[in-house]
Amino acid sequence: MKIRDLFINKPVISLEIFPPKPETPIDTIFDTIDALSDLKPDFISVTYGAAGGSKHYTVQIADIIKNKYGIEALAHLTCINSTKKEVEDILQQLKKSNIENVLALRGDRPQDESYIAPEDNDYKYASDLIAHIKSLGDFCIGAACYPEVHIEAESCIADLRSLKRKVELGADFLITQLFLDNNFYFDFIEKIGIMDISIPVSVGIMPVINKKQIERITSLCGASIPTKFRRILDRYENNPEALKEAGIAYATEQIIDLLSSGVDGIHLYTMNKPEVARKIIKQISSIRSHFENLNHA
Repeated sequence: MKIRDLFINKPVISLEIFPPKPETPIDTIFDTIDALSDLKPDFISVTYGAAGGSKHYTVQIADIIKNKYGIEALAHLTCINSTKKEVEDILQQLKKSNIENVLALRGDRPQDESYIAPEDNDYKYASDLIAHIKSLGDFCIGAACYPEVHIEAESCIADLRSLKRKVELGADFLITQLFLDNNFYFDFIEKIGIMDISIPVSVGIMPVINKKQIERITSLCGASIPTKFRRILDRYENNPEALKEAGIAYATEQIIDLLSSGVDGIHLYTMNKPEVARKIIKQISSIRSHFENLNHA
């Protein structure tokens, strides 16, 4: 099933996992998938690994999610260091596994000599990848969006124009970068409405359970840490269990606010921590059911 069709019965609840490192056996992820499958998400996305380092695992894991567990899989696909031939080979593998959904991303630049400069690459932007995928077959294509503006964008307007181009070239739905202040999302939705972008937007939420981890991630993606959450990090940084519980509570509060505002979907960045996802899904399940009933009324 194509993910765009899932949004007919919103809110869509989805999860994201990442593959093991290339030097680690793939079966280390099986327990995580097994635990998450019990939560009955609408779909599970599988990242491509840093600089595409785990790309072969991505296809295999998506295959298992789709064909063993019967859950829709969203395979990430990055293009910054890929040729058209490599992308076409991966898409062919996905087709063979009955994977219909791809999240088309530019990806992070490799930090070593393997990096290919954009002018020497087959792709410069995610929009180039979207156009290529669209030309090759009937995939449902997801794209990324940035409520706090992409860290490399010249301006908010430039970022919105880039997003508009992704949609015009074939993106079917959007998943946001993480944010810790819902006001960024509400402002973003207003702006894309003005741009006549009307495809579904699923909100990326990351439960914060490690101070160093979130500081590293936000520095890379440009997301800000609001004062309210900074106090939580500072207070509990030396108490891992307390920080974990506070992070889960904060993410749950964010999600409840978003669901109450009629969000299309919630995409939970699990960081391969099923127990964290389980606690959050349990707390929001009754609220989700309420909104599903309203949609069917």
